[in-house]
Amino acid sequence: MGDGRTRLLEAATRLIREQGFAATSVDAICREAGVTKGAFFHHFPSKQALGVAAAENWAEVTGRLFAEASYHEPADPLDRVFAYIDFRRSLLAGEIADYTCLVGTMVQEAHGLAPIREACGASIFGHAGTLEADIAAAMAARRVAGFEAASLARHMQAVLQGAFILAKAGGGAAAVEDALDHLKRYIGLLFTSPAQPGSDPN
Repeated sequence: MGDGRTRLLEAATRLIREQGFAATSVDAICREAGVTKGAFFHHFPSKQALGVAAAENWAEVTGRLFAEASYHEPADPLDRVFAYIDFRRSLLAGEIADYTCLVGTMVQEAHGLAPIREACGASIFGHAGTLEADIAAAMAARRVAGFEAASLARHMQAVLQGAFILAKAGGGAAAVEDALDHLKRYIGLLFTSPAQPGSDPN
């Protein structure tokens, strides 16, 4: 079952994804984890501290998932960008809490709490950063300019997080699928440039 700290992190992750940070009490986390409240405060001085740890753990766990995913395999960097979007679509299984984002959920509710905001931001912006090299390589290969790779990477995360909100508002996985389809079309248009490799852009 893992140690008490691990069980608390796993329980917090499940409950926060299901019902949000504010609605998830320390008592509920302890019940879900099968530990006492004393054990909770042995590992975490407060619910906020647990939230920070949960965001950091989320970044580590999902970081491994994405690092090992098959979307890195295509030779063409733009194909890798599209494969990333397809991979995100493949994760849309189960209940809404199963495929939406822990840190996106927490930061919407608790952005006024600096430690949680910073931990969630590090996870979201850190993940966006993993897409920058492929975007930059695709821009260079197709001689596309006018925006920064980092900006497009963050926009992709904005689309995903917004789509998760639509899913929670009643649209379900179909809302996320629709947003990802639009994102692929948008990126396709961005990379349809009149200045193709070997041509004179002037």
